[in-house]
Amino acid sequence: MYRKKYWRRAGVLAVVLAGVVLALPNLFPMDPSLQIGREDGAPWSPAAVERITAALGDVEAAPSSVELRDGAVHALFDDSNDRVRAAEALTGELRDAVVALDLEPRLPGWMRAIGLRPVGLGLDLRGGVHFQYVADLDAVRDRVVEAASAELRAALRDARVPAAVSARQDTVVVEVGNTADADAVRAAVAGLPETFGFNPAVDVRGAAGGGQRVEVRIPGEIIAERQNLAMERNLSTLRKRVDALGVSEPIVQRQGRTRILVQVPGMQDPAQLDRILGSTATLEWRLEDTLNDPSEALRTGRAPAGSILRFEADGTPRLLKRQVIAAGEHLTDATFGYSEGQPAVFIRLGGDGARRMLDATRLNLGKPLAVLMIEETREAAGDGYRTRRDETVVFVGRIDGVFSSSFRLSGGFTPRQAQNLALVLRSGALAAPIYKDRWGTVGATLGEDNIRTGAWALMTGLAAVAAFMAHRYRVFGMIANLALIANLIITIGLLSLLPVALTLPGIAGVVLTVGMAVDANVLIIERIREELGRGNSPRASIAQGYDRAWTSIADANVTTLIAALVLLVFGTGPIRGFAVTLGLGVLTSMFTAVTGTRTLVDLLYGGRNVQRLPVGRGF
Repeated sequence: MYRKKYWRRAGVLAVVLAGVVLALPNLFPMDPSLQIGREDGAPWSPAAVERITAALGDVEAAPSSVELRDGAVHALFDDSNDRVRAAEALTGELRDAVVALDLEPRLPGWMRAIGLRPVGLGLDLRGGVHFQYVADLDAVRDRVVEAASAELRAALRDARVPAAVSARQDTVVVEVGNTADADAVRAAVAGLPETFGFNPAVDVRGAAGGGQRVEVRIPGEIIAERQNLAMERNLSTLRKRVDALGVSEPIVQRQGRTRILVQVPGMQDPAQLDRILGSTATLEWRLEDTLNDPSEALRTGRAPAGSILRFEADGTPRLLKRQVIAAGEHLTDATFGYSEGQPAVFIRLGGDGARRMLDATRLNLGKPLAVLMIEETREAAGDGYRTRRDETVVFVGRIDGVFSSSFRLSGGFTPRQAQNLALVLRSGALAAPIYKDRWGTVGATLGEDNIRTGAWALMTGLAAVAAFMAHRYRVFGMIANLALIANLIITIGLLSLLPVALTLPGIAGVVLTVGMAVDANVLIIERIREELGRGNSPRASIAQGYDRAWTSIADANVTTLIAALVLLVFGTGPIRGFAVTLGLGVLTSMFTAVTGTRTLVDLLYGGRNVQRLPVGRGF
């Protein structure tokens, strides 16, 4: 006796309706928009939102809508020129804001209220800006070797071993007076396994004047580990900078050993992104040299041994110790606040930086401590490029007590200066200097052309497959076509729900799944035809066709899913986008082609006696 499976019908209907609702935002056009966020990443207050709204209202072409969402103000415009005029007005009005030009869908309020959004589009479909940066990992190596030389110098001082310690490439060079002191250097190196590794290469050779030269080579795996950590810190820093823009679906990813790719789909102002990313910096904490006169060093053009001459932003010269106490890689947090009624920046250090800061402050109470900000940019010069390095002393304060991982910078700050310094320390501290290798933009018009081309390819493929199925398998072919349309809608709905960006290769994956989605129905229909050819009843043929085709369908789709998973794990960029859409398409096609079509077939033929099934010619 035939039993109606209402649970299956309800489940299929619920999934299809959910897919339709999730895919609905993709029907609304993208409008020019401004996203106004705070430089420090904090949300706007209601009073600030009113101030921004009033400033936008004073513009000749006011926005069509303004709302506060996720801590940032979003303003939509009917025309791109109106948006540009509003951005210029806000840039002059709001000193503490980051104004980004973007594109945003004009969704009804109820869609935004339940969190619906269209499919995130990649750079090639939406247009936007991309930069490629190269990290100077040699600077990380030099910093590791310099830190190791400082550790060894301190250990030899504690052991009362007279020695001259210097750094060269990946080697710490120690010059001592005799063999006994050389043995003491070996023992000191063995006592610093975290710095030099457990089996460093130590070479002792004779030096001029009868002394001994000890060369300690830093193991390559230690330098490589520090360089990798520096790259990860750079990625995190650049992500914070891009996130401050408030734009959707930004991409910040590592490429190879030294390169970082930054893509901001939808952003139409490359100068704005360049200004934000180009302001990143490497920070170093150094003691100030109080025994020598910086004015004399400036006059002679030579700094004393063990010191370097640097300048504050207003041109004031400062002599700093050559030894670096802590650098940007050790910074874990920096926040603005007040100490004894004065604006201050509260710092937290981690790792070796906290220990070295403890040693430095214990030995140098009352002495000044400086923060040096280092910026490196790559500029065109003739037929090639040159790297410009700017080093600025951004803070000098007295060490009032012994501290390590947590301390404050205070003295002479205005609240605005303290806030800006906290922002630079928190989000601008790079563990390795970077420079811009190349950059480019993809116009919104080109992105629209790519979308139009991809949509045309998808619709053409869908129409061709639908026509073939309808001609070949009649009514059952039309059922398969309905499942194919449902599969496409559910796939788009899932892409809208997931935090992924659709690219041209992703559209190729969707087009491919359109062709693959009917494979299961072809197998099922052919099985049904075989059962009918053996003389089975239509109802029995339907049941046998679905049951016997399931194993083949599952095996074929599982192997495709494995291939998509491999591409997702080991691929990058466009390859991952293709893998995501391919995997989603396979999963949704298994549902629609088997469960969905069987529900429709049961509705049409399960509850009544039929003599023939419209499965194509000959039946």
